[in-house]
Amino acid sequence: MGTHRKFLVAVLFLSALGVHSQNFFNNHSANEEQRLDDLISKMTLDEKVDALGNNTRIPRLGIQASGSVEGLHGIVLGGPTYGERENTPTTVFPQAYGLGETWDTDLLYRVATYISTENRYLFQNAKYRKSGLIMWTPNVDLGRDPRWGRTEECYGEDAFLTSCLAVAFIKGIQGEHPKYWRNASLMKHFLSNSNECGRTYSSSDYSDKLFREYYSYPFYKGVTEGGSQTLMTAYNAYNGIPCIMHPVLRDVVMDEWGLKGTLLTDGGAFKLLLSAHKKFDNDRGAAAAACIKAGITKFLDEYKDAVYDALNRKLITEKDIDKAIRGNMWISLKLGLLDGSQDNPYSGIGVTDTVAPWNKPETKELVREATRKSVVLLKNKNNLLPLDKKKIKKIAVIGRRASEVLQDWYSGKPFYTVSVIDAIKEEAGNSIEVKYVESNKMDSARSVAAWADVAIVCVGNHPTCNAGWEQAPVIGEGKEAVDRQSIQLDQEELMLQVNKVNPNTVGVLISSFPYAINKADKQLPALVHLTNCSQELGHAVTDVLFGRYNPAGRLTQTWVKDINDLPHMMDYDITKGRTYMYFEKEPLYPFGYGLSYTDFEYSKVVVSDYEISKGDTLKVSFSLKNTGKFDGEEVVQLYISPHKRLSGEPIKQLKAFKRVFVRKGETVRVELEVPYSELQIWDETQDRFVLPNIKRKIGIGASSDDIRLNAVFRTL
Repeated sequence: MGTHRKFLVAVLFLSALGVHSQNFFNNHSANEEQRLDDLISKMTLDEKVDALGNNTRIPRLGIQASGSVEGLHGIVLGGPTYGERENTPTTVFPQAYGLGETWDTDLLYRVATYISTENRYLFQNAKYRKSGLIMWTPNVDLGRDPRWGRTEECYGEDAFLTSCLAVAFIKGIQGEHPKYWRNASLMKHFLSNSNECGRTYSSSDYSDKLFREYYSYPFYKGVTEGGSQTLMTAYNAYNGIPCIMHPVLRDVVMDEWGLKGTLLTDGGAFKLLLSAHKKFDNDRGAAAAACIKAGITKFLDEYKDAVYDALNRKLITEKDIDKAIRGNMWISLKLGLLDGSQDNPYSGIGVTDTVAPWNKPETKELVREATRKSVVLLKNKNNLLPLDKKKIKKIAVIGRRASEVLQDWYSGKPFYTVSVIDAIKEEAGNSIEVKYVESNKMDSARSVAAWADVAIVCVGNHPTCNAGWEQAPVIGEGKEAVDRQSIQLDQEELMLQVNKVNPNTVGVLISSFPYAINKADKQLPALVHLTNCSQELGHAVTDVLFGRYNPAGRLTQTWVKDINDLPHMMDYDITKGRTYMYFEKEPLYPFGYGLSYTDFEYSKVVVSDYEISKGDTLKVSFSLKNTGKFDGEEVVQLYISPHKRLSGEPIKQLKAFKRVFVRKGETVRVELEVPYSELQIWDETQDRFVLPNIKRKIGIGASSDDIRLNAVFRTL
């Protein structure tokens, strides 16, 4: 039976049941494609042009707008980006960079599930009726350079790690229901957007091999494995062509990967196509036509006049618009906005389930868990940490960051915050005296440090630079629209001065970026790192410092010793010494690095098959023993490297990891798997992924520079 005839039979059948054919697109039990056909056939041209914007509401047909909202580490309905506008408090987790440092896909899934549920609640609850169901998260741009102002938004420098975390986060946002989504996850910014200065006109240039294996890889996995069906394009150009109109949108993202939803421009990107990129000689109609033909389905700035001009000049047809908006309306269908179906499991959130999620005790515990899991122990000489409260009578807390829980451009407004000083006072109770000073004015920090048994110095960046747009008074700080001009920490000297008078000094670096804290690493006995923003920041710090939690966070970027160790900021060819895969100098801290209060022993590696061909999976197992005095987690990491490295090849590549809990004295057997697809390389002569016939090395260990076990295998 032909498609048209099937459609007619379905309409007649529904009519017999009392469902008018005019409302066929509302029928949740009908075929999705036929519903979309019916909907688009009923839309006027003006409604179709409206649907090319970020509002798919169609009042005449009773279709509610999906709306959109930022959600990198919580919903953004308040906070720094909202200024004096009315806002709504929401739950705030650590920055995405901190979530990445957990190396915990299960945790990211649970965090995203919570954020998504809270968002549905705010969207549907009668008291609020706020937010939107398309969530602009995650940011899967890669942190190829620590000077990038938006490093805080990414999961790190590695494409594989980022893809694993992103897939988990996307699944948490959208839910596991086969028919409906809790929210739609929009990945950003496609493609290779990791310089803020000049981003509106610069071009990110590199080989097709790097496009496939590095820059586009997290997006590819996010679509094909995570199920994301919406992308936001970047402001910049890629190999000379602005991303907003690049052929890869249709040729690769849509036709190869199978994205059938929305391709959205970034805010103001359409205007910048003409003004900054200087394309089309200010011909807005031609520009709009080029974007739509390339695959863009939604514009975030003024576009309607340009689209009508393109239609009038026959640069595009109404069928081109039908094709574009189909994906937008399909997203609305997946969100349940085209029907009131009783089988949508998310329709009752905030309606029948009216207990506010932020008031549930498990919410506070989840934020606290996520935050302490993100803490990275950088140094712990002579086991100064964890602190023994029985041996401490006086604690000095020093540094402005101890009294603040700062928010970034993409933070919400938290319901509450717990600062480090608040948490330390709570921990100390009545048995330990705590004194706090903000700075070393009049040598106050040195004085209080000399008085104390232990000194805790809290330093770090201000995520909005405490300044207006495109302003960063401290050159070591950055944010959206501002790249860092230094990787030095302006407050490092404070830690050094305190340590000079108190040998029991703990440095707490609360930062959105890596810093070249070479002197602090050399002189302080203990250092920890975590990111900004979490409403449970203070509790996470005290949980770690006082031994309630054994830290197991791991770095997701290479922390270099000197800014001169970095290639030119605008060189996007990472093979020229960028990231752990190609960096050949000695780092301050390597990719994947992080210490524990306990020790782990790796042994007895077994490789299931030493020859891997297409369709196979490399399976590696080994024994992991906790030989120390504390229960703890180890983030085991598996790297693949060439047996004989050729020019341009990576030194090593992360291909599997797992966060494993082991009780003290116990041994567990750990299994890691690498599917053959992760062992393929992009062959530019054949324009496809191939599995080369070569010998390769397996390295298993605690970081990219701490390999404990080795093996050799061959791909065929």
